[in-house]
Amino acid sequence: MFTLTAEKVVEMGTATKSNEPLPSAIAPESCLVVPGALPSFDGSGDAAEEQAMSTSLPEFLDGWLAAHAGEVIAARRHIHANPRLSRQEHDTANYVAALLHDAGLDPQMIPDGTGLTCDIGTGDRVIAIRADMDALPIHDPKQVPYRSTVDGVCHACGHDAHTAMLIGLGRVLAELERREGLSGRFRLVFQPSEEQFPSGAPTMIKYGALTDVAAIFAFHCDPQFQAGQIGVRNGPLTAACDVMEVRMSGRGGHTSRPHLTSDLVNAIGRVVVDVPALVNRRLDPRQSVAIVFGAVQAGEAANAIPQEALARATVRVHGHETWEMIPDLVQEVTRSVARASGVECEIEYRRGVPPVVNDRAASAMFAGATAAALGDDAVAEAPMSMGGEDFAYYLEQVPGAMARLGVGRPGERLDIHQGEFDIDETALAHGIRVMTHTVLAAAASPAF
Repeated sequence: MFTLTAEKVVEMGTATKSNEPLPSAIAPESCLVVPGALPSFDGSGDAAEEQAMSTSLPEFLDGWLAAHAGEVIAARRHIHANPRLSRQEHDTANYVAALLHDAGLDPQMIPDGTGLTCDIGTGDRVIAIRADMDALPIHDPKQVPYRSTVDGVCHACGHDAHTAMLIGLGRVLAELERREGLSGRFRLVFQPSEEQFPSGAPTMIKYGALTDVAAIFAFHCDPQFQAGQIGVRNGPLTAACDVMEVRMSGRGGHTSRPHLTSDLVNAIGRVVVDVPALVNRRLDPRQSVAIVFGAVQAGEAANAIPQEALARATVRVHGHETWEMIPDLVQEVTRSVARASGVECEIEYRRGVPPVVNDRAASAMFAGATAAALGDDAVAEAPMSMGGEDFAYYLEQVPGAMARLGVGRPGERLDIHQGEFDIDETALAHGIRVMTHTVLAAAASPAF
């Protein structure tokens, strides 16, 4: 059976606080052991066995990717051309399952057929890797052969890349298991509905995605980093994200006599402008909260004050402590502003996803694996994001980390959630390299 040997050791320091970046100082207890010998990807008999003992993990991956990188790209393009919205990923899940079956694996669908898991190797302790599969309700304007064939639906967030890389990783692990065995068990988690509430992570957890899992890892595409870079951060990576809806009703009337009305347009306008500033003045300045209204509806005619007004906002915050107290504070301030305008309001406040808080040891492992797979210069510090990500649900139950996979192309300035978003497809091979190093090291580490 293949075991992780200490032929190569990548040393990583760890931060002393969960929200500090990973320093360059070396801490002996944080050493990341990376495989030093792996079986060859071809050959047979005694000569092949002798060659296997001298083939390093980078050399093995070089050979595998030389033979199969085009297939990984083809899988990504197929998924991109055939996107499915949240909770509608049946076709995508079936496509993934078929490719895993072809690799000799045994994927298991969740009951509604929108997600699946697949275990590779044996053992009581599992290292999991997650990919999300859903697309966004966005038009795809790109003039590329793999342009979306579904009107108004597009993989504008990189989930097609996440899925294709996890298929590739599964095939790599299956090859290692077939040749000499793996020193551990690994679980591929293909998740539906990351983009929509209620999201898919709790569904996957419900159906056993975290059973026996010791640690979990994931990538998220990031065009702010060039292909070949991996952004790593210890501690908070993304924000908690809630949704608030404010409804007002009152006496309408003619705009020439606003004193005889409730003037809901003025009232809802004050809520939109004043609430974000007032909430932040009630918090420690180190506790960042972003309240942004994305929808405001009130009336149609220029000379008529409406009887109803509506505003919807997202509330984003870093850190569990602030997230726990923010709903009461936001609603208190919103009602106060509304009353000052002479109206009452109804508020529907819906909890969204928790913040992603990366585990210190898992973050160090990601960084060390990146250095081993791509070189020291490939490791970058990922900034904190106010975006939401339901990978947080997994991290509330087991340690793990999410890293930013650089997919940017030279000369382009694109962001996710835009129809024009596309990736440098060389990033797919980089992702498979880094994740292979990461999960094999995690399986050998006493940290989990």
